[in-house]
Amino acid sequence: MEFITVLVPIFSVFALGFIGKKLLGIEVNSVATLAIYILTPFLAFQTFYQNAIKLNHIYMFIYLALLALFTILICYMVGFIKGWSKKQRSSFILSSSFMNNGNYGAPLVLLVFGETGFQYAVILMVLQQLIMSTVGIYVAAQGSQVEQAYSPFKEVLKVPIIYGAIAGIIFNGLGINLAQEITTVVNMVADAAIPTVMIVLGMQLATISLRKMELGNLSIALVIRLAIAPLIAFVITLFLPVDEMVKQIMILTAAMPTAANTTMYAVKFNANPMFVSSATLISTLLSVVTLPIVLAIIM
Repeated sequence: MEFITVLVPIFSVFALGFIGKKLLGIEVNSVATLAIYILTPFLAFQTFYQNAIKLNHIYMFIYLALLALFTILICYMVGFIKGWSKKQRSSFILSSSFMNNGNYGAPLVLLVFGETGFQYAVILMVLQQLIMSTVGIYVAAQGSQVEQAYSPFKEVLKVPIIYGAIAGIIFNGLGINLAQEITTVVNMVADAAIPTVMIVLGMQLATISLRKMELGNLSIALVIRLAIAPLIAFVITLFLPVDEMVKQIMILTAAMPTAANTTMYAVKFNANPMFVSSATLISTLLSVVTLPIVLAIIM
């Protein structure tokens, strides 16, 4: 019951975004642009500026890269066995391999592990964004039926959260002290990031349709995302020299539902967006059941 009380405030904020979209017709793109291009870069800057750079951060990137690699390999195996087209395989990978550790995972970690754990969650969010902005977009582009000029590196350059992180690392490393007034502004904007991206997810869920679901393939994708991925994460953490709380956060974030960004990638490249959006919605709903189980096991 304790875990449900932790999830209630998170889903309440999701519900605000959902209601705002359904009843008020609020434009999702405008709020999402605000969150992506203004709020989250400040959050990334705050995190890396106010916290010493540690070896743990390198281990986090290794962990995320390995987790993505193994889940994608499983997806390729399933696709090969089923004889899927590139489009089917791409949508399946997007649904199974990239988790929502930003506007879902980070606030959950904050409620469970407090501010200390939240700093690690934000770092994981930034690193995950880097992986999704390269590997994720490449996978989506593979599923497109239209030949497109594509450069993963150029896509990375468009992600502002990366610049916020780099600026924070530079300021931290050089020992640059910001004026109190500037620090106040950074903290105010950064503090608004997580609630806003949570509202964006609720708004995005309100736009998803469940018509023409591929129940068989969708079920496999959900098993990989919600069950197999955290098991892979557990195995990876056994070999990483990080403290127990970081390992718990890694496993918990691996159990998050499908990342909302993957739907945008699928839409952009026409990589079966209906399948990906269905996985996003249903995995988010199922996480009410699966996440308390994961929390009970790792705590």
